[in-house]
Amino acid sequence: MIARFLLLASVASASFIAPAAFAQDAAPEQADPTVQSPRGDVIVVTARRRQETAQEVPLAISVIRGDSIEATGNFNIVKLQQLAPTLQVYTTNPRNTSVNIRGLGVPFGLTSDGFEQGVGIYVDDVYNSRVAAATFDFLDVAQVEVLRGPQGSLYGKNTTAGAINITTNQPTFDFEGRAELTVGNLNYKQAKAAVSGPLSDTIAARIAIASTTRRGTLYNVTSQRWINEQDNVGFRGQLLFKPNDDFSVTLSGDYSKQDPECCGTTFVRVGRTQRPLNRQYDALAAAQNYVVPSRNPYDRLSDLDSNLNAGNRIGGVSAKVKWDVGPGSLTSVTAWRFWDWKPENDRDFTGLPIVAKSQNPSQQNQYSQEFRYNYDSKDVNFVIGLFGFRQRIDTQGTEQQGSAAAQWSLAPSTDPNNAANRPATLDGLTASNTQYLKADSAALFGQLSWKVTDALTIQPGVRLNYDKKSGFYQRVVTNAQGQAISCTTVPTPGTIAGTSQQCGVYQPQISAPSDSAWNFTYDFNVNYALARDVLAYATYAKSFKTLGINQNGLPLNADNSVNYDASTVKPEAVNHYEIGLKTQFWDRRATFNLSAFRTEIRNFQATVNGGQFGTVRGYLANAEKVRSQGIEADFKIVASDRFTAYANGAYTDAEYEKFTNAPCPPELSGGTLQPLGQAANYSQPGVPGALSPRQCDISGQGLPGVSKWAFSFGAEVNQPVTLLAKEGQVYLGVDGNYRSRWNSNASPSIYTQVKGYALTNFRAGFRGDGFDVFGWVRNAFDVNYIENLQVAPGNTGLIAGQVGDPQTWGGTIKFSF
Repeated sequence: MIARFLLLASVASASFIAPAAFAQDAAPEQADPTVQSPRGDVIVVTARRRQETAQEVPLAISVIRGDSIEATGNFNIVKLQQLAPTLQVYTTNPRNTSVNIRGLGVPFGLTSDGFEQGVGIYVDDVYNSRVAAATFDFLDVAQVEVLRGPQGSLYGKNTTAGAINITTNQPTFDFEGRAELTVGNLNYKQAKAAVSGPLSDTIAARIAIASTTRRGTLYNVTSQRWINEQDNVGFRGQLLFKPNDDFSVTLSGDYSKQDPECCGTTFVRVGRTQRPLNRQYDALAAAQNYVVPSRNPYDRLSDLDSNLNAGNRIGGVSAKVKWDVGPGSLTSVTAWRFWDWKPENDRDFTGLPIVAKSQNPSQQNQYSQEFRYNYDSKDVNFVIGLFGFRQRIDTQGTEQQGSAAAQWSLAPSTDPNNAANRPATLDGLTASNTQYLKADSAALFGQLSWKVTDALTIQPGVRLNYDKKSGFYQRVVTNAQGQAISCTTVPTPGTIAGTSQQCGVYQPQISAPSDSAWNFTYDFNVNYALARDVLAYATYAKSFKTLGINQNGLPLNADNSVNYDASTVKPEAVNHYEIGLKTQFWDRRATFNLSAFRTEIRNFQATVNGGQFGTVRGYLANAEKVRSQGIEADFKIVASDRFTAYANGAYTDAEYEKFTNAPCPPELSGGTLQPLGQAANYSQPGVPGALSPRQCDISGQGLPGVSKWAFSFGAEVNQPVTLLAKEGQVYLGVDGNYRSRWNSNASPSIYTQVKGYALTNFRAGFRGDGFDVFGWVRNAFDVNYIENLQVAPGNTGLIAGQVGDPQTWGGTIKFSF
């Protein structure tokens, strides 16, 4: 089957990209001029830990240059997916951010500290373990490389789905600087500045700052404030010591913070669940005379009554030493990074005081050390590396029930003395969580490139990896008087017995998961130059994602006892196949690249969501088998100095091939065994046409967050003019993207289907030597679209969501010297 798929794909397929549309600046480090195209638009990458042109690299890689990022307004990785179709980024807040490539990377849903990222984020060779880094503004970025497929034999931290390699502008011994100011509607303000130059003959420095603010896009009628705003500020400083051409030391430090009132949701829809009708959303809301401000999400109204905050601090320092030794170079990268997260959420997604408080602040420290030796000769190149990583995360969580919780969460009754009609039953009930995670990792990796003939090159790679994870989790439950309660038959010393209603919402729990694992993996690439500008390649990779632990608490068994067997999660076993074709033609004015891939994963680490207030919100479990396959294509043309265009496309077919013990989607949750009815694609294992209250067989369902079809395009035309005694170019640019429908729930649901949408952006301006002034409009046709949908806890059928940005417009002024 695989062979037949790859054969078909080789004939009709498509692959990668490198938009780099409208790129005019030099690459991060100048390439050999002998390989530049007639248009001088060479793209130099370091994807294989050495400088080479993008068209020489036998793997699927998207390259987006810094000026293209700025011109199109894609100022962080979340926005970058508009330029790279196979990149999927979904976020409900900085912590709960999913960065996937080809539908793989991290399980869709609530984030857990206990698993690894499948997509590695590197900034100047430093691994960033937290996806929260993806939500910060790009700061003085030279270019971004999106590498697709496993990268275990070239990068320090193993990645099964790909890597995002970000290169910043480096210190220079020529004095230079730049400044940029942007203003727009919604009180949008963005300022950037960078300056670089020599401090002596051997020392150079560079400093960059950026600040972004914008009014929120969702109006909260309760607080009478716009929420989901932007409030970012960042700083980066670099010091380069270069006594000669063979040796350099770069010291870097950066700090970024976010302080927005974020991240709230709005009402989207209600779906029917398996709960009794009087325990579903419409009946529960009517019982408390609750009416949402609008049932149309595009009215952009919310009434959340809890405090909102997404306080985010991230930063660190690093030292990169590079020493050219004979035919190769030795590189050392030492880094420390931190991440502080201070959230406040409204977890019931309503204006009722059901969950009065929900927050899980955490503090992370990570240390990494990488040694790498690159050897270069005419016929043989190799990279060998040693990587060490240590991480500690501490979290202090609090969740508290409010005065409306009893009537909302307990079985309705007409008896005024019933627990459901007495707010004090649950009001003030608090779960306080204390947890930590310790993670250690070490790896030896390497890749050899042997040029067998002038046309044929083979590339084997290997990786030996060790991981150890240990954690601690304790949940203490207290009543409104601050007394600790116990949910055991005989209360533990120092506690009082909780009521059945209280214990049905929160139960005390303690666990200390720990595990370790060794992994040996390898990859093999063969590439052949069919002609001067035509490169064909084929890759096989045996990869893995290391073990995980359930760090945020454990699920309950049917008898409400703690399921300690779920404390650890098996490593993923990955088999990846890929073929591709990279071409240049029309005197290298145009490129057309194709690739086809198939990735098979056993023991896929998926997110399971119990859907209840009282159980853990989300935990990790293994799906038996997952598969992602697809075709990707890229076309770029530099027709002349006056016109440039690109178009990228991807077809991705990703599904659970076998997941027999998955959480049920909302339409099948909240009841006992019942007929399947409307969701005939689901079943309970061994019980045809029926389901269990907690688990369903979702084999054959698509992976969440994945659009089968995704496209991006752009073009720019310019004309030389003299304006206000300044010589320059008047230009007009357009870029856009399309994504077909996708599902926003870990177990795909008819209620969390997100419709496909297309966005179009325009810009027009005047640029010349050292300046650029332009106006822009994004989402020019004011398309209504959903960025994310969330299933409210409690199986009531409420679906909340975050709507995408409306039409925005503004102007930008840039100066450089």
